[in-house]
Amino acid sequence: MVDLPAKARVVIIGGGVIGCSVAYHLTKKGWTDVVLLERKQLTSGTTWHAAGLIAQLRATANMTKLAKYSQELYGSLEEETGVATGFKRVGSITVALTEERKEEIYRQAAMARAFGVEVEEISNERVQELYPHLNLDGVKGAVYLPLDGQGDPANIALALAKGTRQRGAVVKERVKVTEVVKQGRRVTGVDWIADDGSVSGHIECDMVVNCAGMWGHEVGRMAGVNVPLHACEHFYIVTENIDGLTQLPVLRVPDECAYYKEDAGKILLGAFEPDAKPWAANGIPDSFEFDQLPEDFDHFEPILEAACERMPILTEAGIHTFFNGPESFTPDDAYHLGLAPEMDNVWVAAGFNSIGIQSAGGAGMALAEWMDTGEKPFDLGDVDISRMQPFQGNKKYLYERSKETLGLLYADHFPYRQKATARGVRRTPFHQHLLDHGAVMGELAGWERANWFADEGQERAYSYSWKRQNWFENSAAEHRAVRENVGMYDMSSFGKIRVEGPDAEKFMNYIGGGDYSVPIGKIVYTQFLNRSGGIEADVTVTRLSEIAYLVVTPAATRLADQTWMRRHSDGFNVVITDVTAGEGVLAVMGPNARALLEKVSPNDFTNASNPFGTAQEIEIGLGLARAHRVTYVGELGWEIYVSSDMAGHVFETLHEAGQDMGLKLCGMHMMDSCRIEKGFRHFGHDITCEDHVVDAGLGFAVKVDKGCDFIGRDAVIARKERGPKSRLVQFKLTDAEPLLFHNEPILRDGEYVGYLSSGNYGHTLGAAVGLGYVPCEGESAADVLASGYEIDVCGVKVQAEVSLRPMYDPKSERVKL
Repeated sequence: MVDLPAKARVVIIGGGVIGCSVAYHLTKKGWTDVVLLERKQLTSGTTWHAAGLIAQLRATANMTKLAKYSQELYGSLEEETGVATGFKRVGSITVALTEERKEEIYRQAAMARAFGVEVEEISNERVQELYPHLNLDGVKGAVYLPLDGQGDPANIALALAKGTRQRGAVVKERVKVTEVVKQGRRVTGVDWIADDGSVSGHIECDMVVNCAGMWGHEVGRMAGVNVPLHACEHFYIVTENIDGLTQLPVLRVPDECAYYKEDAGKILLGAFEPDAKPWAANGIPDSFEFDQLPEDFDHFEPILEAACERMPILTEAGIHTFFNGPESFTPDDAYHLGLAPEMDNVWVAAGFNSIGIQSAGGAGMALAEWMDTGEKPFDLGDVDISRMQPFQGNKKYLYERSKETLGLLYADHFPYRQKATARGVRRTPFHQHLLDHGAVMGELAGWERANWFADEGQERAYSYSWKRQNWFENSAAEHRAVRENVGMYDMSSFGKIRVEGPDAEKFMNYIGGGDYSVPIGKIVYTQFLNRSGGIEADVTVTRLSEIAYLVVTPAATRLADQTWMRRHSDGFNVVITDVTAGEGVLAVMGPNARALLEKVSPNDFTNASNPFGTAQEIEIGLGLARAHRVTYVGELGWEIYVSSDMAGHVFETLHEAGQDMGLKLCGMHMMDSCRIEKGFRHFGHDITCEDHVVDAGLGFAVKVDKGCDFIGRDAVIARKERGPKSRLVQFKLTDAEPLLFHNEPILRDGEYVGYLSSGNYGHTLGAAVGLGYVPCEGESAADVLASGYEIDVCGVKVQAEVSLRPMYDPKSERVKL
């Protein structure tokens, strides 16, 4: 008999380990009217067949924090609930079979130290001691994390469910949600039916959480939200009992796409093969419950052959189980967490890319905190569902991309690596023009963007490495052109959001830290802040008219930024519209930028008429455009906004006029290397929602005395009075050879104090440059600069010069030429 309440504070859809964790953590927050509905039986989707590897180290500090929390939780659940989770710290070893992979895992080891994770780079002899069954042929290096663990996935979920029930929540199996009832941008309840069809009903609720795993895309559409993920077949084998086999660390051999786990005297061998097999493109069978997929030995055989060479005992052990089960994968191999942008009370925790067990505890904790307070507990940008673009819910796109994303988990994680599948979806108006002149495209949020330009006869493709890649000198030449002459690059992918209406000025002054009571044509660099003074968005705002502004955002955060604005627009008479695709944008930058524009336009580009931070309508060639005098590369320059219908003409006009001046087409790699020399912040790396705007060195952009209240004002005033808790510092290596990317540890007077939030090569400064926060509560700026600093690059400590002002053009004289 199905006994369900008629009303609940929240309904959680899906009873895998993720749904159980969200429910568990909400009840720990004191929520009692929580209902979790599972269509079949708890864990019957993908949780039951997970490998149960529980690693600590993830790609960023906050993801590592969540993984470490999961470990701590699983270690205590048995005492709380009486359900054995099987959690034990067995350690893990990752071995490298190439020099490139060795650099990757050594860089990861350095990063682990910065994140507070215990780690050792170990010799082959030590590997053999820890894992005597391993064939060391070809092993170039190894890393050992002694506190990594493994556990029983199903029992972890069942323990979480029991803890949830013990605190008064309802966890109901064999009840399927058939419809999510909506009114405007809010869910009002869910319709349900018992698995046997005997009874159905409706639960009125304040919010819904989509924890439906590989059904997440389908449930998302039911709820009116986009949850891009696709199921793929995931293979592993389990051997017969092996005599004398004792507890071993988890072993990963990513160069052979394989991982090994000892459990109860058997070896589990799993794979993340380079070319995956998407599953259930036309929908998951309604009867699916603890199901296995058909064996495909031919597909798995290459992995098994390599494994038998690597682990000779496998050749003597029989195969007890050949398992093929589905797992869901997202377009970027990061899971989906948070409040869905399309609705105001639909939350998502789905798409865990085969790391659901190690992520579930932390993800459930973070989401519950967010739901309880209404604010993210810390930066979750890596996994925030609002990063996903609407088109990424396209089923064909997901099918094609999922073939690649499964294998990317164990592929070399080279810097600047580009996805190869499902490309070419979003193209700027200049796309073909750029290709015709040698552009090598990268992809961000679906946008095809010129990252660098190949020379004549040079292969138009990346050759990946942890060292200088094949485009390094190309980008250096583009960099020099912008610093010394004039360069042009495409910025059309950057988000463009129009805010207009009678309350436009009042609204902008409430939502942003800048002062927007400015003349028409004035450009304001600004941040949107949260209540704590953290940075929710880093934007430029141009006043177009008395009642209209244009907000320009990073390409990847347009949806998130627009959603943030809309959710704070109650009570204001404004309309907020995405106009990104309506205009192409060409950046013309460098000391000769003015001379180039004067060749193609009769308008006045002098400092007197068009000073830095202003925009004007111009004629250009035979067409019209709007010229914004701003820069992200630290040089004299303009961004030329042109309607998409005239974009091709304007490109051709500028490009032809620039030929006798040495105009160079440039890419995004150039832009990033120039901006980091100038110390310009990159949102999502250098500045996030948990980085206080004063600590980030951006207090100058916040106008606390503009005559009105705004979000975060009190927090900014308080921090300015007390002083920063940390400072964003610019570092330049004294050795010109090493490269910086991000997450390299910072040492202050020999002690680890943080890590780089971003890094690139500064071709003008002549060495790699990074930005990173240094804790400094109670210290002056002089105190911070008086210390000695080193950056840990792949285990080698490299001395660094430091500055709190831009190392390149510290007085910004060049932008005002």
